[in-house]
Amino acid sequence: MRAEVIEKLAVLITTSFGLVAVLAWNEAIQAIFQAIFGTASTIPAMIIYAVVVTIIAVIVTIWIARAAKRSKEED
Repeated sequence: MRAEVIEKLAVLITTSFGLVAVLAWNEAIQAIFQAIFGTASTIPAMIIYAVVVTIIAVIVTIWIARAAKRSKEED
């Protein structure tokens, strides 16, 4: 049971660090978006921001999945 608790804690801690990284990237992307397009408080600007972030997330997810697949094939 102790190993299971440690394993779950490791997953939770890793996930927490992932969330912190996501929030940091969110702030950075918002700052870049505001520098390029000005204020991001209007609805069209917020929609454009959401679409851009979604496209980036999809591309990165596909890239990571392909890298993981290649890594498994090498093993």
